[in-house]
Amino acid sequence: MFLFENASSYRLIDQALKELVGLDQTNTFWHQCQDQYITKDDICYIRKTGMNSIRIPFHYKLFTNEDYMEFNDANGGFELLDRVVQWYKSKRLYVILDMHDALGGQTGDNIDDSYGYPWLFENENNETLYSSIWEKIVQHHAKDTTIIGYDLLNVPIAHYFPNKDEINKKLESIYKQAISAIRKYDTNHIVMLVGAQLDSNFSVFSDWYFDNKMMYTCHRYWCDTLQNSIQDLLDFRSKVNLPLYMEETRENTDQWIASFRKLLDKNNIGWHF
Repeated sequence: MFLFENASSYRLIDQALKELVGLDQTNTFWHQCQDQYITKDDICYIRKTGMNSIRIPFHYKLFTNEDYMEFNDANGGFELLDRVVQWYKSKRLYVILDMHDALGGQTGDNIDDSYGYPWLFENENNETLYSSIWEKIVQHHAKDTTIIGYDLLNVPIAHYFPNKDEINKKLESIYKQAISAIRKYDTNHIVMLVGAQLDSNFSVFSDWYFDNKMMYTCHRYWCDTLQNSIQDLLDFRSKVNLPLYMEETRENTDQWIASFRKLLDKNNIGWHF
C-alpha cells in the first residue's frame, strides 16, 4: 500500500514516517487511519456483495498501555472494535476476532510486527500476558452474538527457522493456556486454532480435541486449484472430525480466486479472502 521496499511492518513503517515528517504528523496520520480506513459504508458494501462475515485482525498493543497508532490506552481497542462490531450487527453480518500480532511475535516476520523471531514462545511472561489479553477481550464480548469466535493466533512460526521443530512443541500448550483463560468467562464462542509454519503444519497437535467448541483454520497461497492442492487439509479434517476454515487466501488473479473459491465450496470449506 505504501510502496515501501524495506519498511514492511507497522513498526518499520511508523519509524519511516517519523523520519519523513516527524512525530506529530505521524501521530495525526495514524489517528486518521484508525478513524477512516474502514467506515460504515465499507461494511454496507461488503453486505451488498453477498458476504456474511469478516475476520478482523488486531494488534495486541490495542489492549495494553504500549504506544500504538497514537493509542496508549489499555482499553483503546474496545472503542475501535465496538464501533465496527456494531456496524456489522446493524447489517446482520458476523465477525471473527483475530489476534494478528501477539506479544513478542508468533511468526517471526513482518506479518506479526515482531523483531524477526517468534519470541512469544521463548518468554513465559509474554505467554501469560497473551492469555490475559484474550481473557480481557472475551469478558467484554462474551455475550455478543455478532461474534462467531476467536482466532487465537495468526500464522505462528515461520517455516525458515532452523529450530522450528522445537518451537512447534510449544504451540499446543499456549493454545490450551489461552482457551483455559477464555473459558472462565465465555463458554459460548468458538475458538479457532491455527497450524504451525504459516498455518500449514497440523502435525504439531497431539491432542486434537481439547475444547467442546473448537475448530481448525488453514491458509493457502499460490497453489493450483485442483483437489490435490488441499487434500492434506481434507485428510486432517477427516482425522479430527472438526470443521476447517480457510481464513486467508488471495494475492492472485481474479480467475485463480474464482477457481479456488469453487474448489473450497465443493469441499465444504468456509473461506475469507
